[in-house]
Amino acid sequence: MGKRNSMRTWPALLMAAAVLGLSGCGYNSLQQQDESVKAAWSEVVNQYQRRADLIPNLVNTVKGYAAQEQRVLIGVTEARARANSIQVTPEVLNNPELFQKYQAAQGDLTQALSHLMAVTENYPQLKSDQNFRDLQSQLEGTENRITVARERYIQAVQSYNVTVRSFPQNLTAKMFGFQVRPNFTVANEQQIATAPTVSFDTSTPAAPGQPQPAASSAAPAGQPSHQ
Repeated sequence: MGKRNSMRTWPALLMAAAVLGLSGCGYNSLQQQDESVKAAWSEVVNQYQRRADLIPNLVNTVKGYAAQEQRVLIGVTEARARANSIQVTPEVLNNPELFQKYQAAQGDLTQALSHLMAVTENYPQLKSDQNFRDLQSQLEGTENRITVARERYIQAVQSYNVTVRSFPQNLTAKMFGFQVRPNFTVANEQQIATAPTVSFDTSTPAAPGQPQPAASSAAPAGQPSHQ
């Protein structure tokens, strides 16, 4: 009877030792931080998709007042198509090359949208259109959300990667397949940290240090003048 009880006790003791060993080697921390990274990444993707969903209406509204700006309009449309063509799954976090490709595509779209916003400065009637103003406001809010989501992802990955590389957690990470996650890399941190400016002013401001232009009777670019 005592031998039978002893045989039942050993597996329980081994299981308890295994649990304590995994906890002591950082398995629980790795698991929690890995989930935090995935959650932060999902929010980044959601905000980028939110921006992509705004673009068709924005382009169509601009086209109604500035159809001649075909180069800029096509540029935004094509940049959006390239960004949406990349299949974003959780596996992206295990593929640094695909991660960088996705980041580059979203960066191109950001630049294309900046060019579009610059062009709208030449069309006061467009800037006074209520639908356009609403879309601008939504775009500005989305760009701010993207910035916040990226910052949270960067912080989550930094914390996770430190754990994966630290001893003795690195042994546990290798045993259970926890890999270093790719992070955002930017040429200009200030540019990423600052959402693109969305202006509701109907006049084009002069460059810093330059005098304001004199009033002119000429029509804005792309609109007929009335003599």
